[in-house]
Amino acid sequence: MKIYGDSISGNCLKVKWTADFLGLTYDWIETDILKGESRTPAYLALNPAGQVPLMVLDDGRPLAQSNAIILHLAEGSALIPTDGYDRARMLEWMFWEQYSHEPYVAVARFHMKYLGKPAQDLEPRLVERGAAALQRLEDGLADGPFLIGGAVSLADVALVAYTRVAHEGGFSLDVYPRVKAWVARVEAALRIV
Repeated sequence: MKIYGDSISGNCLKVKWTADFLGLTYDWIETDILKGESRTPAYLALNPAGQVPLMVLDDGRPLAQSNAIILHLAEGSALIPTDGYDRARMLEWMFWEQYSHEPYVAVARFHMKYLGKPAQDLEPRLVERGAAALQRLEDGLADGPFLIGGAVSLADVALVAYTRVAHEGGFSLDVYPRVKAWVARVEAALRIV
């Protein structure tokens, strides 16, 4: 199996962390998005969307989109709840992550860390929505140590990727103590260094 990913991307790292947690063997192919390496004809033949991450299975079938990839990798593992309702709640968090968290927290991080924008130059709506996403996460952790029940799941993998580096986008996790403690628990559970 091959995983094409850019190590600066939380979306790529969640695929790596899932594969590592599950003890899977793969070749990591560093794909620098800032250099346009996901836009070459060869890459676009595998993933017409031109995005990372991309997984190519041993039989040559490609699969894109980080949450689809981690769902495929973790099928039948402890990272996916066996209870149908809990599994649906896990997916609810994962869909929310891509729609209401990543577009704000990750984008603010990209603008500051990789484009060099100061926090005061970020679009106010981006900052407001990023803070609202972190508050939603804070509220969602009121009832337990992880997002679904008492064990780490793909919901935690998906959401920790950009939350753990939210400070690089101008968001202080000190304002969200449950989130801050949760990040440490997820990093420990997944053995993220």
